[in-house]
Parts: sequence; structure tokens; C-alpha cells
Amino acid sequence: MSTQLRGSILPKWFAVALAGLSIGSAVMIERTTSVAGVGGTITLAVLLYLVLQTTWSFTVEGRRHAIDRLFATLMYSSFVIAALPLATLIWTVVSKGIKELDMNFLSHSMRSVSPSKPGGGVYHALLGTLEQVGIATLIAVPIGILTALYLVEYARGGRLAKAISFFVDVMTGVPSIVAGLFIYTAFVLTFGFDRSGFAAALALTILMLPVIVRATEEMLKIVPADLREASLALGIPKWKTILRIVLPTAIGGIITGVMLAVARVAGETAPLLLTTFLSQSINQNPFAGPQAAIPTFIWDQISSATPASLDRAWAGALTLILLIMVFYGTAKLIARYYAPKA
Repeated sequence: MSTQLRGSILPKWFAVALAGLSIGSAVMIERTTSVAGVGGTITLAVLLYLVLQTTWSFTVEGRRHAIDRLFATLMYSSFVIAALPLATLIWTVVSKGIKELDMNFLSHSMRSVSPSKPGGGVYHALLGTLEQVGIATLIAVPIGILTALYLVEYARGGRLAKAISFFVDVMTGVPSIVAGLFIYTAFVLTFGFDRSGFAAALALTILMLPVIVRATEEMLKIVPADLREASLALGIPKWKTILRIVLPTAIGGIITGVMLAVARVAGETAPLLLTTFLSQSINQNPFAGPQAAIPTFIWDQISSATPASLDRAWAGALTLILLIMVFYGTAKLIARYYAPKA
């Protein structure tokens, strides 16, 4: 005598059939009632799908399976809702920016180019962004990593560690324009330095530091204590243990945190307008005179509001996205190369 251990299960085709029924019903309701627009139709279709799926599953499979399917569908729906704006944004930038993005655009500046005329390019702004973000990274990464190392490996919850953690948390929520205003007041007005790419890099450094500190701190905490103890038990000094055991183990997460900080500051506009403002010419020296950047280039082109300038703005936005992708891909390759081998 056999015992049936499995209850009734909905057929595999039920999800497709239910989705088609929900979409068709939503379209019919949209045509015959006051529900209007693509958003309203999609929302109605999702609600119908949830109700019909839960009712059908409760009838055939029982309460436990019905609740499981309901929450699984809600999680998948949440992912789609979160990813849809990002996908739409990327599609809009790519479709509008690809028309103007070519080698001429990447190799020319806006010097002597009228905002209403086609031509010109983003070379001067691309060079400025690379130099400003590069200088900010060179300053922020060592300071941020060393600060995180102190908090995790040496501080042991002291007063100084608590004060540092407090100010890191405060800096995380500081608006970018405040960082630019601070550098403009202290660096330009007080000490009399020119607006320059270096001043912009200092403002970006302030924005990068808390992200790097927090990301590095969390990655260092994940490293098992057994690795540290085993290294110290073999007589290896603590600084060598940190340098050869702890940091290589956490290097992947640390680089991801650094890239998150780079991605955040690469698109900042407000601090750049205060510290370096605009330039239509190529300035290879970040320590003297105004220097363009891709965010200020986009802002300037949008402000002109001509068809040619708007095309350049979209192409500049696409250039910035591609630049961040190149940074991230390079960082992942570096992390994979220096990660400890299994």
C-alpha cells in the first residue's frame, strides 16, 4: 500500500496563463472604465495576478503553498519595480547619447564652438574629470583605509574611535554643495588660491572619505579572527598580519567600496561649480585656473537648451556612464589579481 506524500500542485503553465489572463483583463478594464495610462494598466494587471494566483493556489495547493507563492511573487515584483527605472534610465541615455558620441566628440573641446551649433566635444571635460577624480582617489583611499584599519584593528572602542566614527557618520550625510562651499571658503577665499581642478579634487575627497572608511571597516570586520590569531601565533608581527593576511582577504570588498566612492563623486556638479566652475578650453594643469569636468559640461550644455547642446549633454552623460564602467571593470580585474588564491 503506497502513501501519497505530495499534495496537489498547480501545473507548470499556470503562471503564463494567469499572466495573460491578468493582462487581458486589465486592458479590458482600462478600455471600459476610468483607469487610464500604462502605469495604471500595469498596476491593475499585477494586482489581478496576485489575487488570482493566491485564490487558485489556495484552492488547489492549500494555505501554506498559497502564502509561499504570494510572497515569492511580491519579491520578484519588487525586484522588477526597482530595476525598471534603472533600465529605463540607461536606455534613455544610450538611445539619446549614442547619436553624438564618436571619436570627434571624444577628441575635441568646446573652445570657439557656439552652443547652438553642432560640433565640439567633451575632451576637455573628460581630461578634467580623470585628473580631479584621480587626485581625490589618491588622497582619499590611503586616508580612508588607514582610518578603517585603526578603527577595526587598534582602536578597541576608545574615545578617539567613537569620535572618529561619529564624524564619519556625519560626513556621510553632508550635502555635496557643503563640501564645495567649505573648500571654496577655506582654500580659495582664505588662502587666496585660484579656482582649479585641485580645489575640486579636495571637495571630492571630503565626499569620498566616509564611503571608503565605512566600506573598508565592514570588510575588515568580515575577515575571520582565526586568521589573525593563527598569524600572530606563528610570531608574525601585527603589521605584517594586517598587510599580508587581513588586507588581501578583504581586498575585493575594499575595492568595491572605493569604486562606489568614485562613482558617487564622478557625477557631482555642485562642488565643482564652486571650486573650479566652467571652462570651454583644455586645461591640463589641475593646479592652475578653471578646469572643466563632465558634470559641469553636461550642466552647461543643458543650460544652453539648444538642440545641438542637448545632444552634447546626452552624449556627455553616456560618456560618464561608460567611464564609470571602465573604472569598475578595471577595479574588479585588480581585485581578482590580488585576491588570495584558493
